[in-house]
Amino acid sequence: GKDRTTILPRNLQDELQTQIEAVKALHHQDLEEGFGGVYIPEALARKYPKAGRETGWQWVFPARERSLDPRSGRELRHHVLESGLQKAVKRAAEQAGIDKKTGCHTLRHSFATHMLENGVNIRLLQELLGHADVKTTEIYTHVMARDIRQLQSPLDRLPG
Repeated sequence: GKDRTTILPRNLQDELQTQIEAVKALHHQDLEEGFGGVYIPEALARKYPKAGRETGWQWVFPARERSLDPRSGRELRHHVLESGLQKAVKRAAEQAGIDKKTGCHTLRHSFATHMLENGVNIRLLQELLGHADVKTTEIYTHVMARDIRQLQSPLDRLPG
């Protein structure tokens, strides 16, 4: 129930743009077939009655099939189910030979740990993760790979 901001890897931008173009084509096809809407919260739907049919409101990862919206009874295209992604992550972990319990939240933990290991400021990471308290973010400092032999003394940075 929180808005969260994240970073988009540069090496995925082209693939994401390809996905967005595919969504636009699917949306155009849905519109031609007399559909093309997505659920919009009631207050927004009253204020912007055509918004649910606009391209900008479509899901980036839409469901393969349209379905009946239980709120309105209209046939709409929803987003893919979370369970599909969860199953894909578990399958990938099995194929990679990872014997530990793994899920989508594992990726969040891995992201946070790698960001800290790469020197990201903990307050910035706190904001990215949507943590209200930095103490929650500090949990990730305990699992970081620590090799003090790779640390550089501040004295080594002084001009010779």
